[in-house]
Amino acid sequence: MKRGPRAVRIKVNPDLCEGHNRCFALAPDLFEVDDYGLSRARHDGAIPPEREEQARLAIDNCPEFAISVIEGD
Repeated sequence: MKRGPRAVRIKVNPDLCEGHNRCFALAPDLFEVDDYGLSRARHDGAIPPEREEQARLAIDNCPEFAISVIEGD
């Protein structure tokens, strides 16, 4: 049985985010910033396969490790 691409989502932990906005600077189509400068994932965190590398770059650049990846089917 052939399976499609795995679903990848991102999640920003609001308790850890301090508003550096590196994620937004690197991938503004995947993150948004609220009035307090805190980030959250756009589109319920769903990452298109062609944007996964950029999402992981944003995650790697978060100084508070506030962004996590949720992989599943």
